[in-house]
Amino acid sequence: MKLELLSGCELGRLVNKGEISPTEVIEYFKQRIEERNPSLNAFTYTKFEDAFAEAEELEKRLAKRKDCGPLAGVPIALKDFLPSKCGWTNSHGGVKSLIQKDAEDSVFYSAARRAGAIAVGKTNAPAFAFRGTTDNQLYGPTSTPFKPGYNSGGSSGGSAAAVADGMILIGEGSDGGGSIRIPSSWCGCFGYKASVGTIPSVNRPDGWSASHPYCFNGAITKTVEDSALMLEYMSCYDPRDPHSVYREKRHFRELMKKPLKNIRIGYTDDFGIFPVEDEVKKIVRKAALRFREAGADVEPVEFHFPHTHYEYAEFWCRSICFDTATDMELWKRKGFDIVRDHRDELPEEFIYWNAEIMKADIMDFRAMNEMRTEILDVQEDAFRRYDLILSPVTICPPVANTADGNTKGPMEINGQKTEPLIGFCETFFENFTGNPAASVPAGLTEGGLPVGMQIIGRKFMDEDVLAAAYTYEQINPWSYEIPLGRI
Repeated sequence: MKLELLSGCELGRLVNKGEISPTEVIEYFKQRIEERNPSLNAFTYTKFEDAFAEAEELEKRLAKRKDCGPLAGVPIALKDFLPSKCGWTNSHGGVKSLIQKDAEDSVFYSAARRAGAIAVGKTNAPAFAFRGTTDNQLYGPTSTPFKPGYNSGGSSGGSAAAVADGMILIGEGSDGGGSIRIPSSWCGCFGYKASVGTIPSVNRPDGWSASHPYCFNGAITKTVEDSALMLEYMSCYDPRDPHSVYREKRHFRELMKKPLKNIRIGYTDDFGIFPVEDEVKKIVRKAALRFREAGADVEPVEFHFPHTHYEYAEFWCRSICFDTATDMELWKRKGFDIVRDHRDELPEEFIYWNAEIMKADIMDFRAMNEMRTEILDVQEDAFRRYDLILSPVTICPPVANTADGNTKGPMEINGQKTEPLIGFCETFFENFTGNPAASVPAGLTEGGLPVGMQIIGRKFMDEDVLAAAYTYEQINPWSYEIPLGRI
């Protein structure tokens, strides 16, 4: 049996039925990771001794017919960025001087463990998760399984590559500008970012530090069902998160099955401002029109943003540095000056934008908030007419990795200058507004590279996005035979 072709829910059902043991599962995926990871560089490290110990404990519980969860024995990976499993280590995205022990479990890992899953290691990410590609000075770039040597997308690129290649079945993602959706697009996975306040994000000492823009926890999966299950386990009310929203528990695996008949869908290539490669436009337009087969109304929608895509991308670069610049200043006051003493570990672009935000005055902050309000208002104008909005996830297919530990997006598309950190992604608007959004595989370029379609919903209407993704999955199923065996 090819376990790598199963979804997490499918494998969990086999384990719960006793058709395969958790230790057999971990042994299978251990061999697969050891065979395939060298070509993709998805994992920064593995912890199989911990995984086998958990698998053996799970077998004892299964033998006693205890409830072991719907993901019993399913292998997962954690993102090597912030703390995610107490006692393991994180590198803040491949920054050697910042490697430290995880003091706590992440929301993703806590939820996955309650569901019965077993963590096998950590996956690659860029420094401070500050870009839409995955590369860093410590571990180097991660490739998409569709074409090794081409980037997996970021910042959760290690997780997406590992899921797409069948080294694991579910991966941890975090999303501050598209970091779940971008790598899902470039690796042919399903990636889901929930509405703000749905999954708690508890930060201290600054409880508001993940809100400019909103940063999200989430999962990268093979199927919509796996993501819906993870959302059921991750979503809850936590009063320590100032943005957490109290609602009755929702069963997303049932809600995703609701029909789309008569739902209104607006489609855009570019939000009126992004340059988009023609092949990407063609693939995503064709995918968008498939929703008509489910009875949905699909038509083009126009947006009228007052700034350019480049200006909004630079706005994201500045605003995401609110927190990183603050962290570095606090470290400096304690005697640790990472830019002075470890500059070679950081991308120069990251250093530049953090220095820029430190020079900002109160009117600069006002101007940034006004730009964020523009994004909210223009998008909400569209949602007066439509239930969902579709777009490309990125304006280009995966880019080639570079040898300098600093792979970026394109500097130009269709003769237009693009911002290379996030400006090639049509994802970051939803981090400013907090709307739910997903990436579904739309198709492959003539060169065999994956392209993703973004599905955006009204705020707090997560079930609409999941229902659209699930319906699309039934109409146009994506195959996990595509990347396997390409290396």
